[in-house]
Parts: sequence; structure tokens; C-alpha cells
Amino acid sequence: MTIPNAEELLLAAARNNAAWCAAVCAGGEFTADAWTSARRTPPFYPDAVTLSRDVPAAALAAALDTDSPGCSVKDSFAVLDLAPAGFEVLFEAQWIHRPADAPAPALTGSPARPASPALAWSRVADAAELDRWEAAWDGERSSGLFHAGLLTGDIAFLAGRDADGRILAGAVVNAAAGVVGVSNVFAADGVGDDEAWAGALAGIAGLWPRLPVVGYESGQDLRTAARHGFTELGPLRVWLHTA
Repeated sequence: MTIPNAEELLLAAARNNAAWCAAVCAGGEFTADAWTSARRTPPFYPDAVTLSRDVPAAALAAALDTDSPGCSVKDSFAVLDLAPAGFEVLFEAQWIHRPADAPAPALTGSPARPASPALAWSRVADAAELDRWEAAWDGERSSGLFHAGLLTGDIAFLAGRDADGRILAGAVVNAAAGVVGVSNVFAADGVGDDEAWAGALAGIAGLWPRLPVVGYESGQDLRTAARHGFTELGPLRVWLHTA
């Protein structure tokens, strides 16, 4: 299996993430330079994801609905200046990558232990279970953000359950652009982020063992991902229209 270089992985990570955003938003348009949605996207999801470094900022902004609140752009390479179009930087993060054949790391602590999940992990199977997954992810209730149309062969909602069947951790993984994207990683209070990452990686190994894993994180989540074998690929920026 050919190992792609860092730039190829970065491009694949951006396209994989755009495919996930398009699935959640149930639409949008792909060009060589970007995925865009002409109508307002659901909460937490951008109206555009850039796929190359050469996207004209003004043309990208003009293709979006900036008249209603909440328009945002995922600048996958942190190269755009969208301030003249009325945008401000909402947050910055790092794309991350983990090779397909990377072993589970030994996490140091007291005592040291391998990164194997303690909860019982499985793939969400139906709409009712997806509602329970979203309620656990949101910490309160399901709003229908994650619709049943996302339960496809290329997208998996992974759930970590305790002995009573309660979902206490989870992640979303999607296969696209020759890589597996991991996002929406969460763990309930008292469970720990390491459990969520270990469970997600074990699920990916069972579904797509020969594909590299990508995603993006910042802050403490970035440090947790690094403990599980991820390295940084490059920066991204999310812009929010505020004018």
C-alpha cells in the first residue's frame, strides 16, 4: 500500500471532511476548489469547505448566503483573508493524521496501560439508536441534527456502552477520499477522553483497517489525539460572518 505524503494527506483530509459536511447538510455543491452550500447549514457545520489553496476569497464569499446569521467557512489551509467580506476568525485547529498500521499506544499513568477500550463498543444500527447517540453526544437531548440518512456504509456512528447499555462515549467515522475521518469524539463525565479515542480507533480498525485516519483538533483534544498516535498535518481556520 502506497503511503501518501503530507500534502496528499492534507488534501484528502479536507475532501473527507467536506464529504462528511455534505452528508450532514444533505446537499451542497462540489467544485475542484471547494464544497459550498447556498442555503444555511445546520448548527456546527460550515457553509463552505475549501479543497485547494487557490480559492478566490471574494468569489467564495459571494457564493454563500451571508444575509442570514451563522454563515461560516472552513478554510482548510488557513490561507484565506475573508475579513473584507465581513468574516472574523472563529477558531483555529490542526489537521491530524494516524497511519493505518500504527499500533495502539501505551498510555503512561499510574499504572501504565495499553490504549484498549473498556466500554463495549459497536456501530449505531438504526434511527432510534442514533437519537440516543446524539443525546449522549449533546449531553442533553437529540435535536435531529444527525438524520437517519447518515446511517450508510461509508459513515459509522460508534458508541461505547456500559454494562447497562447506556452510551457513555462515541465518535463519528467516515470513509472518503482514500482516508477515514474521525470527528465528534466525546466521553461522558467520569469516562475519560482516552476511552473515546481508543474505542474510535478500535472501531476504525475493524471497519477500514488499511486506510489512514485523519481529522482535526485543537487544545486539549489535540494533545489527547497525539497520545493515540496522531501527528499534525497543517493548520485550518474557521471563519464566521459577523458583518
